[in-house]
Amino acid sequence: MQTNATPTSPSRRPAQRRATKTVTKSPRGFAAMDPEQQRRIASEGGKASHASGRGHRFTSEEARAAGRKGGMASRTRPSTATR
Repeated sequence: MQTNATPTSPSRRPAQRRATKTVTKSPRGFAAMDPEQQRRIASEGGKASHASGRGHRFTSEEARAAGRKGGMASRTRPSTATR
């Protein structure tokens, strides 16, 4: 009886999995800061944006129009897309 098994050379062995070891990542950067410090830094960014003229604040009229536009976009999907 002949088998189709071929000897595997050391370089062609499938990668062996390491023992399952749980590694917990410690938060870095923004995630490691307390919420108050995050809020302060984000606020500085917003103020800098507005000071440079690149920031935008929606008026209630613009916000209403944007909400209407978003609502219309969600209603125009083909009915077959969700099925």
